[in-house]
Amino acid sequence: MEKKAITKAVFINHLNETIGLSKRECQIFFETFLEVLMNSLKKQCDVKIVNFGIFKIKKKKERIGRNPKTKVEVLITKRNVVKFKASEFLLNTINQSQSNLDEKQ
Repeated sequence: MEKKAITKAVFINHLNETIGLSKRECQIFFETFLEVLMNSLKKQCDVKIVNFGIFKIKKKKERIGRNPKTKVEVLITKRNVVKFKASEFLLNTINQSQSNLDEKQ
């Protein structure tokens, strides 16, 4: 089974169909949501969405890595990465829908 990704356009169309706002308003809503999320993470704030999960910034330390092919050592600089931890509700929902799909096959 091929995995499909939901694009920004598909998401905006879905908002348009379910909420009834214009596509332009849905686009503004979606882009504003992402902007708030990114700005909060830039400020090192966690973003918690109830029944969905929590986005956190994790600071990675500087370390030495190796190219497995050439064995050359390279310095990997310190950086911030975004971590996501799904809520129990989301995990249960995903696993429940997956078990329903398995039963149908």
